[in-house]
Amino acid sequence: MVVLNQRYGRYSGKKVSDSCGLISYVKVALPNVGEPQTLKINYSPDRIERGKYLANHVAVCMDCHSTRDWTKFSGPLAPGTLGKGGERFDQSIGFPGVYYSRNITPKGISRYTDGELFRLITTGVTKEGRAMFPVMPYTHYGKMDPDDVMSIIAYIRSLEPIENNVPESVPDFPMSVIINTIPQKAPGGTRPDTTNVLAYGAYLVNACACIECHTQANKGQIIPELSFSGGREFPLATGGIVRSANITSSVETGIGNWSEEAFINRFKSYVDSNYKPQTVEKGAFNSYMPWTMYGSMKRSDLAAIYAYLHSLPVKENKVVKFTPPGEIAKK
Repeated sequence: MVVLNQRYGRYSGKKVSDSCGLISYVKVALPNVGEPQTLKINYSPDRIERGKYLANHVAVCMDCHSTRDWTKFSGPLAPGTLGKGGERFDQSIGFPGVYYSRNITPKGISRYTDGELFRLITTGVTKEGRAMFPVMPYTHYGKMDPDDVMSIIAYIRSLEPIENNVPESVPDFPMSVIINTIPQKAPGGTRPDTTNVLAYGAYLVNACACIECHTQANKGQIIPELSFSGGREFPLATGGIVRSANITSSVETGIGNWSEEAFINRFKSYVDSNYKPQTVEKGAFNSYMPWTMYGSMKRSDLAAIYAYLHSLPVKENKVVKFTPPGEIAKK
């Protein structure tokens, strides 16, 4: 991507020709991730249940593919919108274009075979061979155990069908060219045994794509050297800017002084029988973190995530959690 970007300057003569040739190649020959495999998934109750857990509480597919109620804390899912898609991600939150989450209920995916869906989720290439911008973190899903991906497919096939025609996503230039270079053949992975806590925690952190929100980004692409140190900005629908937390084990600026129990209980507090999402007034603090979805993750899975995060390099980054709209206006 960097090499391709460097060719978008002002060139003349042969360099212009070379640049045009490269762009033509990228537009015509890419993405090249291979044909979808012939796949017929067994939609057993156990597989659907596993997919439900992953899609709602680990990979949280339903977070972006449903409608979140931003008048409530943490934007819980609005009833009757599960999987309908249509959520917009655009330049206002740092993306190079306008992208919409797709309808992943049977009304939206019925034209896909199981193999085509598998390729889509793990490589970001559509049925028609088009590349998707990784708003959906398919580069992470491509590292998941194929069995887990198939369980997610089985689950979304079981959703209540919802009629919702979603607009097409439109990348800005030069992303409209670069986007074809992003999909790669999925490496796949194997879900580690839960007794190998660090490896299993790493697997879950990848499936959750924690790094994407908890790392600052440039034009929608995370900055690797800042991984997990927080500070990514998210403009709130109700006004103001909220920033992701530093989740490295820094004692001063991260979660280094959190015990495992405190970490787990932070999530579990949002699914306590007494918890009711509070109403968020315009201009007040809110959180993009889907606490109510992650809150139903198994305690053992949260413990594995905690262990893995504490194994990562410490990065100091003091995050200003929230900037009210009034303070933004003064800048």
